[in-house]
Amino acid sequence: MSHLIVFDLDGTLVDTAPDLLAALNVAMRAEGLGPISLELCRTLVGAGVRALVERGLRTHGRVVTAQRFEELVAVFLDHYGRNISRHSTPYPGVLDELLDLQSQGWRFAICTNKLEAYSVQLVRELRMSHWFSAICGGDTFAFRKPDPRHLTETIGRAGGGSAIMVGDSRTDVDTARAAGIPIIGVSFGYTDVPMRDLKPDVLIDDYGAFAAAVHRLT
Repeated sequence: MSHLIVFDLDGTLVDTAPDLLAALNVAMRAEGLGPISLELCRTLVGAGVRALVERGLRTHGRVVTAQRFEELVAVFLDHYGRNISRHSTPYPGVLDELLDLQSQGWRFAICTNKLEAYSVQLVRELRMSHWFSAICGGDTFAFRKPDPRHLTETIGRAGGGSAIMVGDSRTDVDTARAAGIPIIGVSFGYTDVPMRDLKPDVLIDDYGAFAAAVHRLT
């Protein structure tokens, strides 16, 4: 039986889009660009901060120098670090599911392309740190999702054993597939391709179906 569940963070465990969008629009405004909508932002998240800023610029057709890009990333991170949990909330029902599964012997970890320090900060500010045996970000190792080693090394840090991945995007599906690990896809996260089209092992539309999905895979 599997004993570890590894979650993606943004769009899977926590709805972080409002705070990510606020930081992104501060960076866009610094470049003299208009705001990006929340709906569009949800399709841009998933590959880390640098990709998010790059995608934000691309939506405006803006190309900047390498130095200016680094300045805009710094603007994003400064605002985000000071407002990381202002409007971010765990998805409905997820904490109840963690409590239930923990009572059955399951352990939990996070494998995200979000920078590790910000991942740890967010989880701490949301008072969720005690749930997770490991929190591994996009800069924790020399590789990141969709490289399967990001997932397998996270599993190692969490104590090893067989595992299930939970994610919201193609990146998560590709990572799990490459690692040979089953994946539960959530339909409510951040993706430019509907999770249903990515064909995870099990698809859920809310965390009310999560425990049943876990048991299907075990």
